[in-house]
Amino acid sequence: MQTTAAAVTMLRDDPFFLRIWLNYYGRILGRENCYVINHGRGEQVGSMAAGCNIIGIPGNPHKNFESKRWRLLNNLVMGLTSYYDHVIVGDVDEFVVVDPATGKDLLTRLKKTPTGRVLTPLGLEVIHRINLETEPTSDKVLGPRRHVRIVPRYSKPCVVSEFTKISRGGHFSTHGRLHTPDDLYLLHLKYCDFANYVETLNARNAMTEATGVGFKQTTIGRHWFAEARGEDRAVFEAFDSLPLRDGFDMSPYRNNMHRTFQPRGETGFWEFGNPTYKEQYELTERFFGIL
Repeated sequence: MQTTAAAVTMLRDDPFFLRIWLNYYGRILGRENCYVINHGRGEQVGSMAAGCNIIGIPGNPHKNFESKRWRLLNNLVMGLTSYYDHVIVGDVDEFVVVDPATGKDLLTRLKKTPTGRVLTPLGLEVIHRINLETEPTSDKVLGPRRHVRIVPRYSKPCVVSEFTKISRGGHFSTHGRLHTPDDLYLLHLKYCDFANYVETLNARNAMTEATGVGFKQTTIGRHWFAEARGEDRAVFEAFDSLPLRDGFDMSPYRNNMHRTFQPRGETGFWEFGNPTYKEQYELTERFFGIL
């Protein structure tokens, strides 16, 4: 049984992303090394995640759930680092991947990675160009979807092998050194499929209505709720206006992370700049089929 790496996530329903998460991390790490916190103890999550380590928690809404969520995740991650060299933690629509140009999968890559650090892969948001990409994502995401934009807030300190505390949302940590390996990326899939985007928003909004919980008291994934929604199709059609850059040189974005790395006030966390990059890239074929 491998003890190099484990993956941890927490969700309430979200079968679309859970399927992808299980297929990816379950295949590479083994389901016995995947930890799924099932908020609300949903039967579908429990069934889909069979073979993983499933931790059920109550689903009743209450104040400050996001802070409590990351308290739970931090403590679980810190505990697991006693048993694994590296622990990957993040939302169910986030995936740490290795550039296939290395010829390695994630587990092989982490076997060669020193411990005692926190890795911050460059955040790439996979976007669905609905006027160009008509193929469904039922089997694979990358291939049917091949465009990405750089979003610094999704460059998260998410591969942990050192005692640290991660902030709510997973955006900052107390680790005072920035490690941004050139061959690692954090893919965020919120916008990878227009049909799922609409379905997910409808479900989240219905849940909010049914429970009577306001936006400020919502739990996981506040960015999915109505206050941040806009007009669905217009959100995706706006991706067409982002200039398409040639090549796939990500070094300027990583360099900016290092140039701007500094303490986040008096919080104890560290941060880097969060500029808005109004451009997109097309993934090369070597990435197709990873997810």
